[in-house]
Amino acid sequence: MRKQIVAGNWKMNNDLSQTESLISELKKATKISPAEVMVAPTFTNLYTAFGSLKGTDIEVIAQNMHFAANGAYTGEISASMLKSVGVKTVILGHSERREYFNETDEMLAKKVDAALANSMRVIFCFGEVLEDRKSENHENVVESQIKNALFHLESDAFKHIVLAYEPVWAIGTGETASPEQAQDMHAFIRKTLADKYGNAVADSVSILYGGSVKPNNAQEIFSKPDVDGGLIGGAALNATDFFAIVNAF
Repeated sequence: MRKQIVAGNWKMNNDLSQTESLISELKKATKISPAEVMVAPTFTNLYTAFGSLKGTDIEVIAQNMHFAANGAYTGEISASMLKSVGVKTVILGHSERREYFNETDEMLAKKVDAALANSMRVIFCFGEVLEDRKSENHENVVESQIKNALFHLESDAFKHIVLAYEPVWAIGTGETASPEQAQDMHAFIRKTLADKYGNAVADSVSILYGGSVKPNNAQEIFSKPDVDGGLIGGAALNATDFFAIVNAF
């Protein structure tokens, strides 16, 4: 059975005291759903977050990492550095990394390889922009992003990969993605995996939805058969909202 996952991406928010405050609120919250819960603080607060949440059922994960093991890459973080502070899961390919930092499919393939080589789990993000959706090219774009970054892998690697579909066109644009549109794309993603690796692999991979999930729409989105959880942005910065989403299962 596929894992249900809710991961909170805090992005470039929360200094140390704010991180400690939010973690304190998260620890008070009650989880009734079977979903795995993850939070991704900024790099500077990963060690504090890991220590504070140790012994709870909330996993601390990273927002990004470099593909190199070490070297002259000023400002970058390696897989071994993340593991040294207790982090075992990393988000790769987020739409903001692709847009603002020019991350390509080829670069992301190298990052995925580095993470897997270091026995880390990957939450791999992808999705189309508004122009792609309006031109009805969205499936081709998503298929290309998945194939270019992941289809060099052996099937066993997908035991350590979670997929996260981000409809970039529906995030902060005024456009709205319906739960039905989310399900249609998730079903297409699963079929794309099945065509390459077979139904057993496709049916085992969790696919998260990253399109502005909130407490008032989470239950309907999560009820769709191919949606296995969410990658949460803004709502993850509020403990009450975040756990309302977690418990939407």
